[in-house]
Amino acid sequence: MAEINLLKCLPKSNRKINIRKKKKSSKNIKIAKEFGKEFFDGPRACGYGGYYYDGRWKPVAHDIYTHYKLKKSDKFLDIGCAKGFLVKEMLSLGIDSYGIDISDYAIKNSEKETFGRLHRGSAISLPFPDKTFECVVSINTLHNFNKKDFVLALKEMIRVGKKSYFIQVDSYLNNLQKKKFEDWVLTAECHGYPKEWIKLFNKAGYKGDWYWTITE
Repeated sequence: MAEINLLKCLPKSNRKINIRKKKKSSKNIKIAKEFGKEFFDGPRACGYGGYYYDGRWKPVAHDIYTHYKLKKSDKFLDIGCAKGFLVKEMLSLGIDSYGIDISDYAIKNSEKETFGRLHRGSAISLPFPDKTFECVVSINTLHNFNKKDFVLALKEMIRVGKKSYFIQVDSYLNNLQKKKFEDWVLTAECHGYPKEWIKLFNKAGYKGDWYWTITE
């Protein structure tokens, strides 16, 4: 169980926090939490402002493959896979990869290489048998649950995995970062300082790796 940055190769997001803060509304938050077209490919005020494949997940997949010493045909699961970009890149490395997401829109607009491998469902009730996957990851997803369901989702993650786990969630290291996060956030129900997250990890019995998404 260790803190490790497996997303260090991703370009930094250009978050225009002041603009988001001005446009943030209960309506936009409601739209974002539907995780539909508006969230992925609608205006930035409601989510990503366009979520499309550009190859940036390729080095992330390579780092996951290398760090966890995965072998060809090992099974991999991405919880909160969206349009399946990471699943696509893991497949290209020979890993038997799958994803699950709550969004019908994201799955229906996924990469063609992932067709039949992405499932619609909730992280608190994963539709897979115990110990199915050698490696299970969840990146910027599980903080969309409240604390109770976050712990349930972590337990499900542990249940379907065998040995390697990685989770990344929203956090902050000081009051300024917390304020920026609160001005920016649309979907996260659960957030906190690292020590608060660690308590939840321990409550769930999570023994995997982790890292934080910091709004700066």
